[in-house]
Amino acid sequence: MHIERLQTERMMAHETAAILQQEYYFLSSVKKIEVIFQAGGIIPSKGAIIYLNGRMDYQAETPSGYVQKVNFTLRTKSGDGIIGRGFFDTRTKKLIKWVELK
Repeated sequence: MHIERLQTERMMAHETAAILQQEYYFLSSVKKIEVIFQAGGIIPSKGAIIYLNGRMDYQAETPSGYVQKVNFTLRTKSGDGIIGRGFFDTRTKKLIKWVELK
C-alpha cells in the first residue's frame, strides 16, 4: 500500500512539473510577442520560439478591428501538443484575452 501511494505521488509530481513548464512556456511566449509587437508595431505572421524542452510555433492572423489573434502551438520533447490562442489589442499592444485549446 505504501509503495502504491509513493508511485502515485511521484506520478502526480511529474505531471505537475510538466504542466507548470507548459504554462511557463506559454507565458514566456506571450511576453516575447508583446515585446516584439511594442517594439516593431506589428506581430510577425509566423515564427517559432525554441525552449530547452519544447518548441512554440505561433501564427498571427490579420487584425480584425482592434483585435489581432495569434495561435500558439507548443510541442514538447515528450510529444505533447498543446494549442492556445491569444487576443492582442492593437492599440495598447498587449494581450487582452487568452484561451487554451486542447
